[in-house]
Amino acid sequence: MVSVRQGAASFPPPFAATSRQPIAGEARSVYGRTKENAERPVSKADIKEAKSGGIGEIVSVLVQALLIALVIRTVFFQPFSIPSGSMRPTLLEGDYLFTSKFAYGYSRHSIPFAPNLFEGRIWAADPERGDIAVFKKPSQPRVDYIKRVIGIPGDRIQMKGGALFINGEAVKREKLEAIDDPDITEAGRPVDVYRETLPNGVSYRTLDLTPNGIGDDTREFVVPAGHFFMMGDNRDNSVDSRFDVGFVPLENFVGRANIIFFSVADGASPIEFWRWPSVLRVGRLFNSVYE
Repeated sequence: MVSVRQGAASFPPPFAATSRQPIAGEARSVYGRTKENAERPVSKADIKEAKSGGIGEIVSVLVQALLIALVIRTVFFQPFSIPSGSMRPTLLEGDYLFTSKFAYGYSRHSIPFAPNLFEGRIWAADPERGDIAVFKKPSQPRVDYIKRVIGIPGDRIQMKGGALFINGEAVKREKLEAIDDPDITEAGRPVDVYRETLPNGVSYRTLDLTPNGIGDDTREFVVPAGHFFMMGDNRDNSVDSRFDVGFVPLENFVGRANIIFFSVADGASPIEFWRWPSVLRVGRLFNSVYE
């Protein structure tokens, strides 16, 4: 950041006559004036020229900074905030995280405002089971969702009695100690927690807020080619592929979630620094989103 101090402008006195010979290459100008006209008094035009030159330089620096930020956001990393509890206990409202844009290659959704410049993905790489990914909701392409990849093309996905089945096999599910922390569960009571381990070894925790909830028993979903089945870790409070999100095409993926760089509780804004002593979740700072 360039800090510009504003105050009264002072101008040098006219150059005094001197017998000293100018040094070769010596710059002798005042407000853009050359050596030949340096003897004349400073005019309003000179002052205006100097001010316009300073403003132009500031604008140039700002434009360059914005272009650099745009390139980083489009090609490398993009920050996102978590607005809902669908990924609890892994991600909480008030978490701010970085996603890697290059993890799955690039589609038009990788670019701000998703201009229709090309179809499909460039340098495409398929998401893997267990990835936490940001994507555009198929029915509302301007809306960003973040969920966990559960099913890949060709998989058969079903929920039975709260247990996840992939290709007819129950995913390993271990009950852990209940969590009694409203900041994590949004509930004023202990909530059951389970650890699931997918066939590729990725392990994570899920919440079971409501036994026999509406999403605990579903039909079997067959994931079509080029699409993925997404679910939230908060199984009873997640709008995902079991419901109206449906299958997510590869083209709609924005990036893979990586690291939490900031986190505040109680719906606080990150710029409300005076509330940080009571709302800042220090223990979540710079944590990976994967266990």
